[in-house]
Amino acid sequence: MVSDVLDEPSVLSEMDVVISERQVHVPIREESDVIMARKRAREFARREALSERATEALVIATSEIAQNVIVHADSGELFLGSITRSEGHGVMVVVRDRGPGIADTARALQDGYSTGRGLGLGLSSAKRLMDEISILSKSGEGTTVAMLKWA
Repeated sequence: MVSDVLDEPSVLSEMDVVISERQVHVPIREESDVIMARKRAREFARREALSERATEALVIATSEIAQNVIVHADSGELFLGSITRSEGHGVMVVVRDRGPGIADTARALQDGYSTGRGLGLGLSSAKRLMDEISILSKSGEGTTVAMLKWA
């Protein structure tokens, strides 16, 4: 699940996390899957004892990234995992797709940058809401976004 995704050229190499066996998988193919991703993220965050504020930040960021899958890649998948590190425990969200990729990830993390018809606030909002975010993207091969929220 999450650990399998992270065996790819790691988007989390600098994050130095340990992933537990508690994991959730949500396929993303249509709008209703974005709603399911939000629901699963909320349930998982509460189970991991995140504060209400941290839970809502995680849910919004998860929703933004899952919506990007629908808009830009048609389909993908989302994984939620419990993580630990010297700082404590939290929740990791990994979303990957096999879409067109993001040519300039640094620019994509800036407010107002969009390759579609949106406002260009999805990735930048997720970056602000989460404690850590990492993106691995290759043109024509897809994108993997990993985000961490600490309890």
